[in-house]
Amino acid sequence: MTFQISQRGKEYLETAQTLLRAAQTMTDRAIASQLRTLADDYQRRAEKASHVDAAKALARSAKAEGEWRT
Repeated sequence: MTFQISQRGKEYLETAQTLLRAAQTMTDRAIASQLRTLADDYQRRAEKASHVDAAKALARSAKAEGEWRT
């Protein structure tokens, strides 16, 4: 199953990518590790946000369809 990434999900992914780039330039391994962990969290948020946004769009569509038919 495929899904499109919502705008909010794209913003989370951009943040994750920024964090990963910052982690790659870090000389302190502990901080780099924390940045990678935070980037992973933002990637999970992106996926979740996209699923939630898709569900909301589907619900709006179904509601509009129901209102159109009545």
